[in-house]
Amino acid sequence: MTPDMLKARFDRQQAAYRLHPYPSLAERRFRLQKLKQLILDNQTALADALNQDFGCRSKGETLNAEVLPAILGINHTLRHLKGWMKARKHLVPLLFQPAHSKVLPQPLGVAGIIVPWNYALYLAIGPMTAALAAGNHCMVKVSEFTPAFGALFEKLIDETFDDGVITVVNGDVDTARAFSALPFDHLLFTGSTEVGKAVMGAAAQNLTPVTLELGGKSPAVIDTSIPIAEAAERLAFGKCLNAGQTCIAPDYILCPPDRIDAFIDAFHQSVSRMYGKVIENSDYSSVINDRQRQRLNDWLQQAEADGAQLHWGDQPPGLDAGSGKMPPVLLTNVSLDSAVMQQELFGPILPIIPCETDLEAQRFINSRPRPLALYLFGYDRSWQAKFEHSTHSGALVINEALFHATLDNIPFGGVGASGMGHYHGKAGFDTFSKLKPVVGKQKLNSLKLVYPPYDGWVQRQLRRFFLR
Repeated sequence: MTPDMLKARFDRQQAAYRLHPYPSLAERRFRLQKLKQLILDNQTALADALNQDFGCRSKGETLNAEVLPAILGINHTLRHLKGWMKARKHLVPLLFQPAHSKVLPQPLGVAGIIVPWNYALYLAIGPMTAALAAGNHCMVKVSEFTPAFGALFEKLIDETFDDGVITVVNGDVDTARAFSALPFDHLLFTGSTEVGKAVMGAAAQNLTPVTLELGGKSPAVIDTSIPIAEAAERLAFGKCLNAGQTCIAPDYILCPPDRIDAFIDAFHQSVSRMYGKVIENSDYSSVINDRQRQRLNDWLQQAEADGAQLHWGDQPPGLDAGSGKMPPVLLTNVSLDSAVMQQELFGPILPIIPCETDLEAQRFINSRPRPLALYLFGYDRSWQAKFEHSTHSGALVINEALFHATLDNIPFGGVGASGMGHYHGKAGFDTFSKLKPVVGKQKLNSLKLVYPPYDGWVQRQLRRFFLR
């Protein structure tokens, strides 16, 4: 799609919004309900399209990891939207009385949403839910790496919504660049840190505010206070979901040295219980394309050349060329300078770093870019508390992985290199709203007391009373 075509779509959205800049509660609920029904009516077709794009993507995984949280998010928004839309009253300080003030959540206008390939449905619907709830119109750029999904999603949206309210854009990297350069009223991007920098740079030319949902290397720390098999099972699920192609997947493990061998055994036993031979199991996803497969292969080869030991368990080692699947592999004796410890993995590779104490773990985490999630595995509450204030991360999750992203009553977002801004639930509604102060007075104007001249007796008494 050419820049001129994109601009024409944007102009259409902007004109439609200006004709009706404050949709009612009923109108917003109607749009959200139509979006919900679109997903429910087409969940099998959407799962089939993603299966086609990945080469193998379990319908059950798509339903659980994309359709279910999308519907839960819409339902949560429908339940609470009336309260979110209400003006928020605030008291005016005594000095300025009599007066009134409130904060009015107002739609921003046209929101741009850039969607990655790894959870193409959920990471389109989640931001759309927030933007529509706040009363905005939406332009959604779908990843070129999920063409079957993109074509179907564009068709379904076109059949369900006026293109002045929601429009879906498919296209290549040049289309994405032109999309991010449009003068949106807010732009939300989900993807890699490097691409996020480019998106933010393009948005800055228009002073477009951005929400960046990035990623980075999310650590998992294992304590001695949890059975190693329990930690291994929960981490195996978190790492194997979508074959590790998840922005909040555990990216490396900090583990007491004397527990590493037991963890490796328990991890692979958990994988075997859940998937059997992953190459033959349709519940285990393929790595999405040749580019990503080559990247993972290259990083493993580099790590091995630098001295790392690869642990495949009872799975066939390496990438299966026919299915595009890579079994989960644990790495020990890893060089901290290798790509697997410097770059976000976005695949079924999991390095294990020996770590003796909680203080050592905190220093290791804090010496690196701030992650999107930090996972703690240990039942000792005093141990857990040590990490709450001593580390920074988009979220701190205890004795589980990934599930916090499906909770709509708390904000979701990164910090530092893992992103900026939040959405989900009320946080998303506020992100896509202008929280506009409305202040005023009526006939009585007490502020006359502070009009010049400034050296009068009344002003001196006011300052004496309030400046303390």
